[in-house]
Amino acid sequence: MVTSAHAARQSQYYDDADFNYATWWQGREYEHEAEVMAIRRLLGDRKFAHAVDVGGGFGRLSVVLAEYSDRVTLVEPSLKQLELARTFLARYPAIDRRQMTATEMDFPDASADLVAMVRVMHHLPDPAAEFAEVSRILRPGGYALIEAANAAHAVNRLRYMLKREPIPVTAVDIGSSGEIPYVNHHPDTVACQLDAAGLHIRSRLSVSNLRHSLVKKVLPETVMLGVERAAQQRLARVGFGPSMFFLAQK
Repeated sequence: MVTSAHAARQSQYYDDADFNYATWWQGREYEHEAEVMAIRRLLGDRKFAHAVDVGGGFGRLSVVLAEYSDRVTLVEPSLKQLELARTFLARYPAIDRRQMTATEMDFPDASADLVAMVRVMHHLPDPAAEFAEVSRILRPGGYALIEAANAAHAVNRLRYMLKREPIPVTAVDIGSSGEIPYVNHHPDTVACQLDAAGLHIRSRLSVSNLRHSLVKKVLPETVMLGVERAAQQRLARVGFGPSMFFLAQK
């Protein structure tokens, strides 16, 4: 479980003066567009009154959620990210910014119709408390859109096969630094954890399937995104890509 003190240390990491999450995304246009594609595919033609973007940083994906929601609240523990969001979201008055942690969100029970949590799970070795909080603020019938770094992606499966070891079902440390965890999750375990929180998976997608430096050097972005569009749903069953997106319903 992530404590309030632990969450505070994570926010300090993103408050570091030498770290700018907005510029970090420069050169990662394929990954960004692949995630936007996944969100639009999962949400389809649904419309929501209130969406919450948990750990949404500077609002990169809040603007996408605003296409589907009358009102979006960006929840972020880092003051620096919220300051970046003030500039990035200046043209989006329907998107509010609030400093909160994912385990302690100051919303009434059943007050949100959609809760998104993208690029957050890699800091959560045990997301039980976060999933419980997502479930609490969701109304019955509401949706949770959850992304997790995939420990069982195709390259990892080959690595573990060569070592003759099973892929771990618990969170896999991929380079934690001090108090900041960096972990990958097994998709089947994430599904069970969501279910335990009363969030039942309706669909899943395999995302950023061509995220490899060599591939990015060879293929144009337009070609990569064309392959991505065709692959996300087809490869979801085998958990091929490094990122898995889940749409769950309370």
